[in-house]
Amino acid sequence: MRRLFGNISTGVYLAAMLGFIYLPVVILVLFSFQRGMLPVPPFEGPSLEWYERAFSNPRLMAALGNSVIVALSSSFAATLLGFLAAYSLARRPPRYAGSVRFLLMAPITVSYLIIALGLLVVFNMVGMSKSLLAVGIGHTIINLPLCFAIIYSQFGDHHRNMDQAAHDLGAGDLQVIWRIAIPIMRPAIFAAFCLAATLSWDEFIIALLLSRFDVTLPVMIFELLRAGLSPEVNAAGTIVFAISMSTVAVAAIAMLLWRGGKR
Repeated sequence: MRRLFGNISTGVYLAAMLGFIYLPVVILVLFSFQRGMLPVPPFEGPSLEWYERAFSNPRLMAALGNSVIVALSSSFAATLLGFLAAYSLARRPPRYAGSVRFLLMAPITVSYLIIALGLLVVFNMVGMSKSLLAVGIGHTIINLPLCFAIIYSQFGDHHRNMDQAAHDLGAGDLQVIWRIAIPIMRPAIFAAFCLAATLSWDEFIIALLLSRFDVTLPVMIFELLRAGLSPEVNAAGTIVFAISMSTVAVAAIAMLLWRGGKR
């Protein structure tokens, strides 16, 4: 009886937790197919009318393209810089390597609002206006510590021995990085890139404060919400959610295929 009660309690708790997490998303997706003008019960549908309006909205599609550009470019920059920092600390650790790691990871604990305000002040000082470039720099800054942590955690002594063996065989530093370090660290690098792209895709505060006319999709959804809640907003939110989940799914499938090929 105790085991049965424990299993039932665990199942109820798990169902409640999953419902708390995913029920808002399910409702968002469901009422994006609403046929009526308001995304409220009763459900009238299904209908693709609001998706047609969303994809025919030029400002919304422009914001979608801006989000893709910012996410890919900032994730590439953050992953590259994070890999180089992790490789340097793992292969040739300085005297105060622990302090350097702390400084590289400290921005994770800082609020995005503080980072955005600081960047806004710095950009005003150097004469740089609000733009997608500013947003991309901000996203690179917030994703760099995460990329560094993911990649650095996968470096080990056996990787250092491979590098030393390659140097002994006459390989230069760039050859070792390109032909030894990057292929070995490919799963960690790919995971860091996908996670950074997902976080950049969903980020709102930095994108709002550092952009002016060319905005990203989360900022555009915020502007649509000012006019009131509508199924078009739900459709746009569903598009954001679908692309985020697709990125995670692609990363997971790629990791499984890589592990299977390795075995």
